[in-house]
Amino acid sequence: MSNRLKVAILGTGNIGTDLLIKVVRSRLLECRLFAGRNLASPGMLKANQLGVPVSAQSLQAIHDHRAELDLVFDATSAHDHLRHAPVLRELGLVAVDLTPAKVGKLCVPAVNLEACLEEPNVNMVSCGGQASIPIAFAIAQTNPQVEYIETISSIASRSAGPATRINLDEYLMTTEEGLQTFSRCPAVKAILNLNPAQPCVHMQTTVLAMLKEPNLPKTRMAVASVVKKIQRYVPGYQLILPPMIESNRLVVMVRVEGHGDYLPKYAGNLDIINCAAIAIAEAHAIKRGAA
Repeated sequence: MSNRLKVAILGTGNIGTDLLIKVVRSRLLECRLFAGRNLASPGMLKANQLGVPVSAQSLQAIHDHRAELDLVFDATSAHDHLRHAPVLRELGLVAVDLTPAKVGKLCVPAVNLEACLEEPNVNMVSCGGQASIPIAFAIAQTNPQVEYIETISSIASRSAGPATRINLDEYLMTTEEGLQTFSRCPAVKAILNLNPAQPCVHMQTTVLAMLKEPNLPKTRMAVASVVKKIQRYVPGYQLILPPMIESNRLVVMVRVEGHGDYLPKYAGNLDIINCAAIAIAEAHAIKRGAA
């Protein structure tokens, strides 16, 4: 289909490879380049099997293929994206950043998709942010006096790769910035637990809020509505504990099961951020006339 949005993926690790399969499946996107540093990596081999052009020249390959591209997914690291972002901007390519670098506008499709379509660089926050920020937003929209929000994400230790571990501080800071930005709550905290249990656990996120006189009926309606929005692009997103009051706190809990494209289904933490990235890319495609 000639009018599909032409994209490239920077980063050939597990996240990049899972993202590649999602792009290949999309009727609105076409992967023109899968770029990293090692042609013998499992991700590169998978791309070859799928017939996707590959390169070990990383960012230079993006530069060389500029005329063929509309958008670049950066699935490398926060440190690398700080170098990549100005180059991609100079090349006139939309950047969808899956690292916690915080260069561009924070993007959570269920909350601010339309506002991100004019941005040259969008940041997908973090897996915990994609899971919790829509819930925090719904709580804040229905309860004007939210004093404190805390989010606790538990993921399988095996689903936390080297990039996640290296960028852990950035992950927490970016998640907290996202929570504060979208909820307007003055005090927030993000916690990430790496669970070594076998068999591996699915991603589970709890959102806790301290507020005066919570409006539970309206909160339940708002949360149910935002969960439906998320499920349009993350089918494995499940509300497992609707809003309730416990020890004078409002509590909501969700679980994320991955699609199982390249990564195991328990790696919902990686699936949700990739699905969010695909959602913004497909919205760009629709805006440019893809069908």
